[in-house]
Amino acid sequence: MNKLLVSITTSIALLAAAPAMAQQTPTTAGNTGGALTLAQAETQKTNYTDAELKKFISAQEGITEVREEYIEKIEAADSQEKAQELQMQANDEMVSVIEDADMDIPTYNAIATAYSSEPKVRNRIEALM
Repeated sequence: MNKLLVSITTSIALLAAAPAMAQQTPTTAGNTGGALTLAQAETQKTNYTDAELKKFISAQEGITEVREEYIEKIEAADSQEKAQELQMQANDEMVSVIEDADMDIPTYNAIATAYSSEPKVRNRIEALM
């Protein structure tokens, strides 16, 4: 279970960081996107269907493979720029893996977060594995 939790946490971090690195746009005073995201996370759905959880498990297995493929490359990168480039490549591959599992990124991230914070969701996922 710990290996899956670490893998999920790493995957979320990579998936969350890449769009932020790619956009790097200034924030306006009227932008409430961060607060809205936090509010949404606090009222997150936890009653996923078995089909959704099976798609998540399939995606997570692929993401683990991508993460394992890139982690050594990123650690061995000879510059910060090269490491960021590799992180973006890994992120793109993870997005493809999630989409190939017939999921969207927000749903994948929501289930991954629920796995980390909701014992009910974690137990259901582990039972399906």
